[in-house]
Amino acid sequence: MTFSILARDPAGAIGMAVSSSSPAVAARCLHLQGGVGGVASQNITDPRFGPALLSRLSAGDSAAQALDWLAGMDDTLDYRQISILPQVGEGVTFSGGKTLGTHHARVGVDAVVAGNMLAGSNVIDVMLDTFERSIGDLETRLLDAMNCGLAAGGEAGPIHSAGLAVVRGAGWAETDLRVDWSETPLEDLTRLLDEWLPQRDDYVTRGLNPSTSPSYGVPGDE
Repeated sequence: MTFSILARDPAGAIGMAVSSSSPAVAARCLHLQGGVGGVASQNITDPRFGPALLSRLSAGDSAAQALDWLAGMDDTLDYRQISILPQVGEGVTFSGGKTLGTHHARVGVDAVVAGNMLAGSNVIDVMLDTFERSIGDLETRLLDAMNCGLAAGGEAGPIHSAGLAVVRGAGWAETDLRVDWSETPLEDLTRLLDEWLPQRDDYVTRGLNPSTSPSYGVPGDE
């Protein structure tokens, strides 16, 4: 039903990209906190896990400790697939015994990739390998990994939603893009990212220092 990648870069960015056959996947599964880390909660999703696990990371837990804490607090993890990547330290992934269909997960140096109801377990391997060989903006690297995963088979059935978010030092998600229902969500997300990236830093400037911000370049902005 879902495949995703959580990743960070040496400049301090941390982000996630996700796609699914269900609508509005990013609204439920994608959780980030600048300076803290990221959480992917998928398969049969409980969106409360994201904030709870980020709170544990913020309090000083490692990813493994945060997952152990959740296991001690919740008796439904057999149905869950969870990835955790802190800003600093090792990531971790968990797939419960009732995770749907063909599922697979891998932890890299700076990325955690996981999926369920996959066309094949190689989808996850391709995604991680693509990310680890890539350079450039984290947004582009994440989306390249997703597109390569889709090309390798993606889900067993069609996907209909996708999302991408990245946090850095602004205090909010500097990129937060979603396609909540489409026949081609990753294609749509790729076009949306192409439109967004040239403007991303200008919107950060507008938020942090509006007196120096560039104009919007639209009618009426004179």
